[in-house]
Amino acid sequence: MSRSIKIAVADDELLFRKGVVFMLEREKDIEIIFEASNGEELVNHLIANENNLPDVILMDLKMPLLNGVEATKKIHKLFPSVKIIALTSYDTKPFILNMIHEGASSYLIKNASPMEMVNTIREVASKGFYYNELIMSIIKDVKNFGTKKTKISFEEDSLTLREKEILELICLQRNTNEIAEALFISNRTVEFHRNNLLLKTESKNVAGLVVYAIQNKIVSIFKMP
Repeated sequence: MSRSIKIAVADDELLFRKGVVFMLEREKDIEIIFEASNGEELVNHLIANENNLPDVILMDLKMPLLNGVEATKKIHKLFPSVKIIALTSYDTKPFILNMIHEGASSYLIKNASPMEMVNTIREVASKGFYYNELIMSIIKDVKNFGTKKTKISFEEDSLTLREKEILELICLQRNTNEIAEALFISNRTVEFHRNNLLLKTESKNVAGLVVYAIQNKIVSIFKMP
């Protein structure tokens, strides 16, 4: 039996936060390990408990002391393996794009259904990201998002054929095991190529690789689930 997905929830609205926690605690594969009422409390807890980090954080954007965007920046720098799902009432393009740019693995509006929330958590924990149709369409429509210029000119041709194959499978939301099986390579080789892709594209995480692939037309959005 696989281990539970460890979750932290950061939201200053006590009633909403407790409702989310209550709902998630009913799922057998999810374990709530911490609640925070603001970003500062969350970051301080992670620093003090480095040996028990969450797999996924549900992050509100508007919180006192340290908001969700700034908290995401700090957590990504300190603990890049921790995946963050923005959970907010803000559904406008600037908020969505900003959080994705800062490394959020997914973006959920607070009126999402419980089933959608649980599914998003599982997808992010398993595959590193999850973008629904709304997010995918926004990424596709906003030109040059996620393609910042670097000091060294980077061209798509710099990617090897194998890296392109792995990037396409990542965009199809395949996890490491599934990619390894599809390409008849080891999990370790998949991780090696994924790390190279992150370095070459200057992406912050797997979600960033998806943004890069869409923006550079390496993968068609119409081929994605």
